[in-house]
Amino acid sequence: MNNTPRGNRLHIALFGKRNVGKSSLINAFTHQKVAIVSEFAGTTTDPVYKSMEVLPLGPVVFIDTPGIDDEGALGELRVKKTKEVLRKTDIAILVITSDFKWGEQEEELISQFKERNIPFIIAVNKCEKINVSNNFLDIKGISNVSVVKTSTLTGEGIEKLIKELVELKKEEDQKLHLVDELVKAGDFVILVTPIDKEAPKGRLILPQQQVLRDILDNGAMALVVKETELEQSLKKFSCKPDIVITDSQVFDIVNEMLPKEIPLTSFSIIYARHKGDLDLFYKAVREIENLKDDDYILVAEGCTHHRKDDDIGTVKIPNFLKNKTGKRLNFHHVSGGFFKEDISKYKMIIHCGACMLNKKEMEYRQVFSLENGIPMINYGIILAYLHGITDRAMKPFENKF
Repeated sequence: MNNTPRGNRLHIALFGKRNVGKSSLINAFTHQKVAIVSEFAGTTTDPVYKSMEVLPLGPVVFIDTPGIDDEGALGELRVKKTKEVLRKTDIAILVITSDFKWGEQEEELISQFKERNIPFIIAVNKCEKINVSNNFLDIKGISNVSVVKTSTLTGEGIEKLIKELVELKKEEDQKLHLVDELVKAGDFVILVTPIDKEAPKGRLILPQQQVLRDILDNGAMALVVKETELEQSLKKFSCKPDIVITDSQVFDIVNEMLPKEIPLTSFSIIYARHKGDLDLFYKAVREIENLKDDDYILVAEGCTHHRKDDDIGTVKIPNFLKNKTGKRLNFHHVSGGFFKEDISKYKMIIHCGACMLNKKEMEYRQVFSLENGIPMINYGIILAYLHGITDRAMKPFENKF
């Protein structure tokens, strides 16, 4: 579990005013001094991400945020950073203290939790100072929300808080996994995994690893081959595969080799369904026909890596798209956790499979683009379109999105 990618970890963020004990709570959860604590308000100046294993929660990312009541010009920037964390938050903990006044900032946070469908818990911290009533928040009009009294000095409430987190995590665990409804127990699956310049030496790239593991978890059988060995593999086995999943970069090669009756899709399209709204990605591809000369296109990736001369995002897709449309197009690129706030100049956004982003962040990016009237297309879907096989690549998902 220590190697679980951040994008696959439950993101638990702690919010609240300065000096309510958010950092101390993280230390109490983990039984380690992973966050700097101080009696002085404003010790945490930027969101701090800490990947941990907390049983029985499993692999999680705790996010320690600056106080929502920070002041001054610099304080406003810190508060802005805190609010950006909401994009990634799976479960929120609103930390207050027993002797403070409930105010507009807490109300605004709760409003944001509800608007973004973020389940949350209220932790009344530093309860060793005052005998806190169990109905402390009854007058605040908050119903169906767990309120836990905690003390990082005495340890009171920490185990109960973890139990409440476990209950909320169960709701997350009920969501579809990568190949659910595509692969069932006993199926035979071929994974086509080209070894290109960007593949890490000695191992498969993350989407390939995770899809392979999910196939095994579903009780199915998997054969992993390069595109150069696919044809030989199909001849060698008497039974046909139930589905072939390929890297999108070799869609055209695999499509020609594979008999039409065998279902075909890609790792990236599987991730498009897992991390976002596949139907929105699919509908957005039609906007390619409306591109005009000098339009701007944003290419976004969730990870940062050293670019090669045949990089998929900066070289291959732009070249394919310009050749397909015959238009003069301008491409801008962003990667990692950064995503542009002003996307008004772009005609289209093309996004990677988002294996390094969690579902909440990818959903935010997709909805943000939709609200701004900018279509967002997934790497796998646009490559299928550019090779003329969109219908075939999407067919395995019929009536499943």
